[in-house]
Amino acid sequence: MVTLFHHPLCPHSRFVRLLLGEYGIEPRLIEEKTFERRPDFLALNPAGTTPVLIEADYVVPGAEVIAEYLDETRGLGLGRHRLLPDDPIERIEVRRLYDWFARKFFQEVSDWLITEKVTKRYMTRAQGGGGPDMEVVRVARSNIRYHLRYIGYLAGRRNWLAGDRMTHADLAAAAQISCIDFLGDVPWEEDEAAKLWYARVKSRPSFRSLLNDRLPGLAPAAVYADLDF
Repeated sequence: MVTLFHHPLCPHSRFVRLLLGEYGIEPRLIEEKTFERRPDFLALNPAGTTPVLIEADYVVPGAEVIAEYLDETRGLGLGRHRLLPDDPIERIEVRRLYDWFARKFFQEVSDWLITEKVTKRYMTRAQGGGGPDMEVVRVARSNIRYHLRYIGYLAGRRNWLAGDRMTHADLAAAAQISCIDFLGDVPWEEDEAAKLWYARVKSRPSFRSLLNDRLPGLAPAAVYADLDF
């Protein structure tokens, strides 16, 4: 049994959930509010961040570490559909794009929008909660436009973002965008190629559990679960 400590709108957790879905693994999900700083969770991951995967007696913290662990333990079983290429040169581009979305996109878009529009509403004043800073929201909404254009540039020249087949790069990008799509802040009119690429990933069976995610008092955008958006 695989257990995953996650949060429904943590894009790094969503990346791992997509990975698990592609491997045909249905994890036991435990929702973790990292701002609560639970001692039991900090004992698993002193960094206090999600996701954390547990399998047997192994604690695997962090999306990138989990992705490598899953590839090393199960990647060969996917054959030509392996999500991290066999060729070390091809892996460079996959890892470069994973880093782009897991760090740059997250820092410039996802983290700001999720913190301001979601996380702060569930935090107490002492924890830093309160209303959203709309200036931060406006900057994040502006930043996502050039990220979409970059995705469109890649998708318009390759079959998938990093090359001929779907990889960690596609799942990392889709995980980040799915959170913003939940909030209704993706300007899909910005780039048609990016929209078509996302529709391909969104239609995969591994995405179904993400499309069913809901948060108390916060409904997803109307197009969030629509495969023909």
